[in-house]
Amino acid sequence: MHPDDPSDQKLTDARPTTQSDDAASTERTIGRHRASEPPRRSLLGSTPVRVALATGVTCCLSLVAVATARGSSNDTSRPVEPLAEAVADRAAIADERASRSLDRDVAPARILPSPTAKPTPSPTVARKAPKKPVKPRRPRPVAGLDQAQMDNAKIIVDVGLDMKMPRRALVVALSTAMQESNLYNLASDVLPESANYPNQGSGSDHDSVGLFQQRPSSGWGTVAELMRPSYAARAFYTALNEVPGWQDMSVTYAAQSVQISAYPDAYAQHEERATIVAAALTA
Repeated sequence: MHPDDPSDQKLTDARPTTQSDDAASTERTIGRHRASEPPRRSLLGSTPVRVALATGVTCCLSLVAVATARGSSNDTSRPVEPLAEAVADRAAIADERASRSLDRDVAPARILPSPTAKPTPSPTVARKAPKKPVKPRRPRPVAGLDQAQMDNAKIIVDVGLDMKMPRRALVVALSTAMQESNLYNLASDVLPESANYPNQGSGSDHDSVGLFQQRPSSGWGTVAELMRPSYAARAFYTALNEVPGWQDMSVTYAAQSVQISAYPDAYAQHEERATIVAAALTA
């Protein structure tokens, strides 16, 4: 065709337009000359995610190296996954895990005890009150004696038992005290000092005092000692043990050998009662 042909001119004018449009369309489709879009902030740009991603990638590289070494040693025919693709996959997984790990619940606040709370006091154990000492029962009077006489008789018997004296000695001692003082602890009108000690009456037979009417002037002991029934009984038993063969003597002769009384036959009348009292106190 001739260049001046109108139809050719129209065709020629239409092509550049069509080519230009097609070229622009092609460039937009391929994306080689796309206009740059505004940058978007990615989750990978945050510092915690990048630290987690780097840690995950390092661990994944170690795992890939171990897996590659094992695969190469155990199965040489198995194709090995390209390192670049494995790293990319591991990095994506690590990215997902790191993203999830950032979304955590706040730890519950620690509950501290109240500073004003006081410890519960331990229950106090009730202590038992100490038991009061039980007074020994007083012996029941026998053989016509009153309580005071029976108490004195018990002291005489207890001292004899403590000295390992036989029953015969107990009868002799009781018979002597019945005759000398009627089993009462007597002071002496001759010795005003004797009234300063516990007593159950007084006598006037020289300076004789106590249950056995023993005389301080004869060496039996002091007034204070002889006014104690237990001391007076011990002094009598000691003197009786010094009499040879007293066990075979009558009550009268045994008592007289100790007391040296002006009426030696008087002791015999008390032997029966003394025997009853000794039996009651040693039962």
